[in-house]
Amino acid sequence: MDHTAHHSASHASHHDARPGASWGMAVRATLHCLTGCAIGEILGMVIGTALGWGNVPTMALAITLAFLFGYSFTLFAVVRAGLSLKTAIKVALAADTVSIAVMELVDNAIIALTPGAMDAHLSDGLFWSALLGGFAVAFLVTTPVNKWMIGRGKGHAVVHVHH
Repeated sequence: MDHTAHHSASHASHHDARPGASWGMAVRATLHCLTGCAIGEILGMVIGTALGWGNVPTMALAITLAFLFGYSFTLFAVVRAGLSLKTAIKVALAADTVSIAVMELVDNAIIALTPGAMDAHLSDGLFWSALLGGFAVAFLVTTPVNKWMIGRGKGHAVVHVHH
């Protein structure tokens, strides 16, 4: 085998044998996602609750803003790294969609299943404890999902190529 063929074969084997993601990497990716989701979700819940909206429109606004803020954190980071807006949008969608979706599903399920939380007001401890407790549970559920995805070159792993 000549040098070029050996290098190509060696490169291919290194590329195919992806090391698994570390827990630290998964935690950092999940915290990144949680930050955007939390800002959007809290903002949506506060707006909907303050305006006296019903549960469904308030949750819809909170989830929409969670995705918007979650994607925007990644979007701004990769645009700063030099990607075009079109490419940055594709990277943000690939990097964060599953993570945000799992986080929102878990968080909103916790809120919906906590007795009285959906009817609590901004001044109620139950409102904040259900919301923050939901984030904590969502973090614990989403971190292994992110670890699994990063270990397979998916999810947040697509962002690391652009850092």
